[in-house]
Amino acid sequence: MLTVSTVNVNGLRAAAKKGFVEWLAATEADIVCLQEVRAAPDDLPEDLAAPAGWHTVHADSRVLKGRSGVAIYSRAQPSATRVGYGVTEFEASGRYVEAWYPGVVVGSLYLPSGEVGTLRQEQKERFMATFLPYLVELRDKAAASGCEVVVCGDWNIAHQEIDLKAWKANRKNSGFTPGERAWMGRVFDEAGYRDVLRVLRPEGPGPYTWWSYRGKAYDNDSGWRIDYQVATPGLATRAVKAVVERADSYDDRWSDHAPFTAVYDWPAGGDQAQS
Repeated sequence: MLTVSTVNVNGLRAAAKKGFVEWLAATEADIVCLQEVRAAPDDLPEDLAAPAGWHTVHADSRVLKGRSGVAIYSRAQPSATRVGYGVTEFEASGRYVEAWYPGVVVGSLYLPSGEVGTLRQEQKERFMATFLPYLVELRDKAAASGCEVVVCGDWNIAHQEIDLKAWKANRKNSGFTPGERAWMGRVFDEAGYRDVLRVLRPEGPGPYTWWSYRGKAYDNDSGWRIDYQVATPGLATRAVKAVVERADSYDDRWSDHAPFTAVYDWPAGGDQAQS
């Protein structure tokens, strides 16, 4: 089995003070993808930058210090890593990092959030326009090497109405605009990837992965599913379990996101990716 977790930590140093360290110590994951780390490796204590028993690769934002940032922790050492996906505008933004293991390529993605009618939304749309061709390129490159792909992370888009509680009220808001939803559809239809959770749980609503800190959103489970594991079919169809690790209560949360963990029945080549 290969177990992969992904979580937006909403600031790794802050999450560590609230329970992330304990979660990492207890997880059975072979690979953990982090987003919104908000710190360069040199600014993190050793037990976060390179925890004992884990190999780590970080991509921090060199454009806006203390913002964005992604990382991959794995029990096995990757054979190769990559920061960014080759587009100059986003190369130093801490939005994407990739690690190659025998039989599987893992990406950690923090797709920009946006705000309709602002420059932030335009940036988000430029990222989407350039990242989709890269997903196709990565799929083909991995296949040529006998590998499957899983891109984990905070995609900042709810694909379907079943992916957020208040979908009617958010139809014109960033994260659920028709254009963004159509783009996610292209990831699945044109690029040929699969939404791992929906492979196993096609019916909704939810489960959600992000809840606002405002009001009673968490208590009322008024959330969004914006954290995904998006995999090539050869891996996605081997998923046997997918679970959102939702904290028991608001006070038990160490991020405004919950970890999303998937277990894959991965054959001989993939088994080598584990410790």
